[in-house]
Amino acid sequence: MSDLGNDKPSLAARLVSIAGEDNVYFDEPMSEHTTFAIGGPADIYVVPDTLERVRVLIDTCREFGSDYFVLGRGSDVLVSDAGYRGVIIGMADALDDLTVEGERVIAQAGVSLSDAAEMACALSLTGMEFACGIPGTVGGAAFMNAGAYDGCMADIIESARVLTPAGEILTLSNEELELGYRSSRISKEGLVVLEVTYLLHEGNEAEIRAKMDDLTERRTAKQPLELPSAGSTFKRPEGYFAGKLICDAGLQGYRVGGAEVSTKHAGFVVNVDHATAADVHGVIEHVQEEVQRQFGVHLEPEVRFLGEV
Repeated sequence: MSDLGNDKPSLAARLVSIAGEDNVYFDEPMSEHTTFAIGGPADIYVVPDTLERVRVLIDTCREFGSDYFVLGRGSDVLVSDAGYRGVIIGMADALDDLTVEGERVIAQAGVSLSDAAEMACALSLTGMEFACGIPGTVGGAAFMNAGAYDGCMADIIESARVLTPAGEILTLSNEELELGYRSSRISKEGLVVLEVTYLLHEGNEAEIRAKMDDLTERRTAKQPLELPSAGSTFKRPEGYFAGKLICDAGLQGYRVGGAEVSTKHAGFVVNVDHATAADVHGVIEHVQEEVQRQFGVHLEPEVRFLGEV
């Protein structure tokens, strides 16, 4: 990773000139910006309040040779205990404009999925109910084609405005986004989501609300929502369910330090008692080894790792 060294004050000054002094933080604990509630300090944490500032901030990081990471709500990220040597661009703290045009919901990347689903419900627009409990942002959900309960972003995204590594802003259609299982052209090509347009359909508000309430009850009953986590820890291996494999391997409740395979849902690794990133890594690695040994199946993490372990 980059070592800013003597360039850090110059980079910091430039970022302040772009985003404003109130939107730039130094040695910011990432435990405050991830749903795992884990992570050491980032060198610089900056909050862009316009889509154009996202582009300028990224251009500036590249100019200084600094590593950077675009973060939503941190719902699929495990940040190293040592933190992050570079710049975190926090999209969820300001880029939260949400508008509606007929059956289209247009959301900036920092909008939470739950807020978008609530607005759709209030306007009697159906199609987004499955997303009501996904604890991420619009940008992060498009990045990984997030889904739940037989629905996913590919079903409702019409288009997305993205920033390319070359600094160009493009509007990509659903087809051009290449949305697959927990993957997309966005993740493959290092694109940054700026805004997403969802195409929904007219429905009945009471029916939409009833479905969202039902899904919320099912989540609450089956998932360890009362504890910090990054949601499902592993991707679904073809032909299997990760949670069942982990349970069948006798790993439910397996613990390293303050991190544990949830006793409520084996597909979740949870922070039960001030867990460190090293604790979570220890649990993940042991689970992978045991499932591979017992069943010959490799579990690929759905969680992204940020910073040096």
